[in-house]
Amino acid sequence: MSHAVVALYKFADLPDAEALRPRLLALCERLGLCGTLLVAPEGVNGTLAGPDDAIDALLAELAGDDLLGDRFAGAEVKRSTAAERPFGRLKVKLKREIVTLGDPEAAPARATGARVSPEDWNALIARDDVVLVDVRNRFEVAMGSFPGAIDPETARFSDFPRFVAERLSEAKHRTVAMFCTGGIRCEKAGAHLLAQGFADVRQLDGGVLKYLETVAPDESLWRGDCFVFDKRLALGPGLEERPREDVDV
Repeated sequence: MSHAVVALYKFADLPDAEALRPRLLALCERLGLCGTLLVAPEGVNGTLAGPDDAIDALLAELAGDDLLGDRFAGAEVKRSTAAERPFGRLKVKLKREIVTLGDPEAAPARATGARVSPEDWNALIARDDVVLVDVRNRFEVAMGSFPGAIDPETARFSDFPRFVAERLSEAKHRTVAMFCTGGIRCEKAGAHLLAQGFADVRQLDGGVLKYLETVAPDESLWRGDCFVFDKRLALGPGLEERPREDVDV
């Protein structure tokens, strides 16, 4: 039996994050979901799995006035499937950040890079004046990326500010185009670059997953696989689950 998987995030002002955590846990338990959901004063982020109707109910209740309401409007939501249960259990955690960067000036709910649709991405990164940056860690980059992208060679996302200071500062007056798995790290990275004085920051809307879902394989510039943070390990064009034996880890 296949399992529905939803990856979601939204940067929003959630001063009631601590009170929301037990309510979100109760909701996910009631719906029989597995996976991880993070809640912080800057928003929500997670990947959850369960029956299709349970995922539908989750999204509806998150957008309801009793939980997040308008604060969930415009959330990034990606649905896919898994042949096997992709997570062992359910975790709903209260965090300081929904994606850890460690820069208090980086506030995506206020300002981040301009979003570029997957349909317009190929033309953007073909430009000579664009600096293309892969925001993911070195393990993910090794599995697949866009040709010509700079690999920050980071072990974790919190290393990104050091990469910017040491290797990207000369690009402050150029167009910087960034991409990551689902978009969340680019939103935080974009906020960081703007806070550091970068003039033109852009990001792949919906990340690599949206690009693979949207762009036809014969037009895709992506090379390799896209690592995902569950038991599937990697997805290919059309968000098809890659056979485990074909994934080089």
